Amino acid sequence: MIAKELFKGTIRTIVLQLLAKHHKMYGYEIMQTIEKKSDGKIKLTFGSLYPILHKLESEGLIYSETENIGKRVRKYYILTQKGVKEKDSKVLEIKEFINTLNQLLDSGGLIHA
Repeated sequence: MIAKELFKGTIRTIVLQLLAKHHKMYGYEIMQTIEKKSDGKIKLTFGSLYPILHKLESEGLIYSETENIGKRVRKYYILTQKGVKEKDSKVLEIKEFINTLNQLLDSGGLIHA
């Protein structure tokens, strides 16, 4: 499992990227997808995911709509155009950061194991 501190700054971008790829998703589906795609290394709780979803929604990066599934109501989250732009920008930023970390860690950079 990856320490929460390592992925904390990227989870918003991960959620935006998932919504871009899947069009719309509900909270539990987002949690399960992240866990599955990370081979169980990143596990979110409802208590950590929903504040992020609410913040993204309040910032206009996503919106929600509800659907009746039998007797249940399911809330889906969908990316806005503003969210697409934010996702694109943040994905590039994270990739640049990862490349910088790789340079530091793998090529005799400042950090020695």
